Amino acid sequence: MDMSSKAIKWFTVLSVVITAGVVSGATILAPAPTQARSTKLIADLVSSLHYSRPGLDDELSSAMLDRYVETLDPNKHFFLSVDIAAFEKYRHYLDDAFRGSDISPAFEIYNVYKLRVEERIQHALKLLKWEHDLTVNEEYHVDYEEEPWLSGSSQMDDLWRRRVKNDILNLHLSGKESEEITETLTKRYERILRRVNQQTTNDIYQVFVNSYTNSIDPHTTYFSPHNSENFNINMRLSLEGIGAALRTRNEHTVVQKVIPGGPAAFSGQLKARDRIIGVAQGQDKMIDVIGWRLQDVVELIRGPKNSVVRLLLLPYSAGVDGPTREITLVRDRIKLEEQSAKSSIIEIPGDSMMVRVGVIDLPTFYLDFEARARGDADYRSTTKDVKKLIRELQRQEFDGLLIDLRDNGGGSLAEATELTGLFIPQGPVVQVRGTRGGIDINEDPDPAVIYDGPLVVLVNQGSASASEIFAGAMQDYGRAIVVGEPTFGKGTVQTLVDLNNYGRNVEDLGQLKVTVAQFFRINGESTQHRGVRPDIIFPTANIENDHGERSLDNALPWARVRPASFTRMSSDRFNMEYLRGQHKSRIAEDAGFRYLMTLSNELRRAQDKKVVSLVEKIRRQERDEIQQRNLELENLFRESRGMARLTQEDKDEEEDDFIEEDDAPVLKIKLEEAAHILADYIGMLRGQYAAHPNLGKL
Repeated sequence: MDMSSKAIKWFTVLSVVITAGVVSGATILAPAPTQARSTKLIADLVSSLHYSRPGLDDELSSAMLDRYVETLDPNKHFFLSVDIAAFEKYRHYLDDAFRGSDISPAFEIYNVYKLRVEERIQHALKLLKWEHDLTVNEEYHVDYEEEPWLSGSSQMDDLWRRRVKNDILNLHLSGKESEEITETLTKRYERILRRVNQQTTNDIYQVFVNSYTNSIDPHTTYFSPHNSENFNINMRLSLEGIGAALRTRNEHTVVQKVIPGGPAAFSGQLKARDRIIGVAQGQDKMIDVIGWRLQDVVELIRGPKNSVVRLLLLPYSAGVDGPTREITLVRDRIKLEEQSAKSSIIEIPGDSMMVRVGVIDLPTFYLDFEARARGDADYRSTTKDVKKLIRELQRQEFDGLLIDLRDNGGGSLAEATELTGLFIPQGPVVQVRGTRGGIDINEDPDPAVIYDGPLVVLVNQGSASASEIFAGAMQDYGRAIVVGEPTFGKGTVQTLVDLNNYGRNVEDLGQLKVTVAQFFRINGESTQHRGVRPDIIFPTANIENDHGERSLDNALPWARVRPASFTRMSSDRFNMEYLRGQHKSRIAEDAGFRYLMTLSNELRRAQDKKVVSLVEKIRRQERDEIQQRNLELENLFRESRGMARLTQEDKDEEEDDFIEEDDAPVLKIKLEEAAHILADYIGMLRGQYAAHPNLGKL
């Protein structure tokens, strides 16, 4: 593009700015000199290292534009359709710009966005001075993501009038007085504007580069120098805090994952997908954090060990307009020992005798690399710990083994391979195909078999990566029955590249996490996208495409390679028709599973609601109905455990929330059913042994 074209382009952007009718003294952001070099470097590295070898073309340019605009304004509350039309000139230009280290379009678009935000916030602050009638029958679209871009200021004014009215109503329903509501919302809206104005050149650059990387796959990500440090802290798990991974969605801070071994996991009060809308230190006043930058919320939640933080939550289970909940957590370091394997025994009544099921709970695949490198003989690892636990269980005598991999997000590939080797004599465990197409096969490194008896592996939608490798190998060999829910489906490998290693720069260039390989099971199928499908699927499974890898934009597709050479164990070891029949008959009468299914339906109903009433009477009635349904849910669960029912008065006195699916008592419902399946299998084997005493040991 020549200079005259660039001048025309900049004039068009200025025209859009002028039509906004906004006078602003805010600084116009522009690219930093070092970003030109890092842009070319990132483009070259992604082109050469990424597993899919993506081309930088018009198709990718179009995806980049859409992703960048949606990242800035995901709920369509700022840009107008005239802005979007003006940005169309970049649709097939961003690839050329990126290749030529021209990142000016990113800043031109952002400067328009910044002016639109100022226009909207100034209008919202005026709306706070209005008298809003909470009896008028009208609605507010909480989730506007799928709606068309609004075409004019009058439409945007009305959208914001409803938004402000909804914000007022939410705070009013939570018991706040008018003055406090005005103060809270004034600070919230001003903070949105301040956050946008405080964005640095590096912040904008990271968003733009990730519109490129995330258009290729969701795990290839650029970290600016500041966010590189946050990423490194999280990787070390040395941070003193609550133990939760967070992300931003539509001005809310959302819990992405609760980390095993952290205060949040111990408390059982914080759940994945909960929204954090307020943070307070100890007994200090709660600070509204809606609209805050993610890193600012993270820094507010972080703190020294043994200090207290209070969080105001909008629970995922409550939907878009449910009641809030306040929790208190004591900050601590992530306790790595709490992420280690643990064992227990469950006794299941059998046809003729009690069946003792040994359970190994495995939250992650861990390995103390540093201790092993130092030559410490007693370094911690998943395989060493599981081997020790199996021997301890054997001394207590058990009839079958259940390995619980629910919510195990993976970890060390080597440990997944070695753990598989505890249960098979020899053979391949996983195939890894790299960027150049070559396939490496990871083999069982030890011919010794620690346990060769009946085995069940329990998984869910949070079982990912290394968990899927182990579960898939057990299934492919016919060594274990896999039960539960289809797994997450993350079958790719990432590596972290320090951009500072590629030149001598005074300024830090940040880091690049890039997808470089894909896992394949020994049967040739990838764990990517589809995950591992259990032999017996629980009715709680969500097999639609709204969870796991298959729900992520631009996730690499499922694929197949040639199967590895391996020997599957006898195909008649499992009578799956019989085991599935026993499972279905049992859960049809099980109050615990009735509770789980009711809970699942309630969660789906809450999340499907995208539009809320702006009538106070209706909203109060809806909240009362949610509260009543929550009480019925808890009583359904209590009945399944043989506990007495509660009244709403009991609940109010206890100040306790209804038990959600992630809570420890509820986890036992699926664990016990998995143990029953194993008991059915053991009973089947005992019958076979009685009829055929020469079968030998399995």
